Amino acid sequence: MSEVITIANQKGGVGKTTTAVNLAASLAVAEKKVLLIDVDPQANATTGLGFNRNNYEYNIYHVFIGKKKLSDIILKTELNQLHLAPSNIGLVGIEQELAKGENNEKKVVLKNQLKEVENEYDFIIIDSPPALGSITINAFVASDSVIIPIQCEFYALEGVAMVLNTIKVIKKTINPKLKVRGFLPTMYSSQNNLSKDVVEDLKQNFKKQLFTINGNENDFIVIPRNVKLAESPSFGKPIILYDIKSPGSLAYQNLAYSILG
Repeated sequence: MSEVITIANQKGGVGKTTTAVNLAASLAVAEKKVLLIDVDPQANATTGLGFNRNNYEYNIYHVFIGKKKLSDIILKTELNQLHLAPSNIGLVGIEQELAKGENNEKKVVLKNQLKEVENEYDFIIIDSPPALGSITINAFVASDSVIIPIQCEFYALEGVAMVLNTIKVIKKTINPKLKVRGFLPTMYSSQNNLSKDVVEDLKQNFKKQLFTINGNENDFIVIPRNVKLAESPSFGKPIILYDIKSPGSLAYQNLAYSILG
């Protein structure tokens, strides 16, 4: 059975999609079979793997409305072990539809769809929208854990309490197995004192939930500001295929190894 991990933060521009794409690719290179599900209407994870709307007829929108099964929309990527369930701007309308009513039926749509394919993959990575709306709640309900990227900028921790509270509510009501897998500092610059301050704040508040290299509790994984990492989506490639030796690629490979234990 798959381990399902959602990458989530209600703030945009924190490296959420970058993390989803590159963690999925790094796990695939480590010989794990991975499905990346893009449930963000912006579809950045989809384009980041080299697809555009002319490459596919159906997407995760059609799965949410029940027109297609998840297996019907899955695409193969450049990496043999990595598959993609693409997204589309049409998901904007689904957000409102899922929000209607108080019952739990519309909160478990994605979870129910995952049952069809969960035994075919080692990991299912979900790239959620930059909001704590109905689509993200569907992702939380379907997941075993959540990774929260934290940008190394001013007000970085602002809003984290909101994410944690949403996870807490989901854990208490619908998905008792849900947990925070870890916090991931992103866009880190060793030349920037603010970056260092953010990481120190994370150490003070969430030290046990930071990812480490080779289990060394004093060697934390941070995702650096890196030109190659920023360029790779425009070429439709994960960083591991664009520049495998770049600092960004090495950081995401370390993250994958940390998750694999």
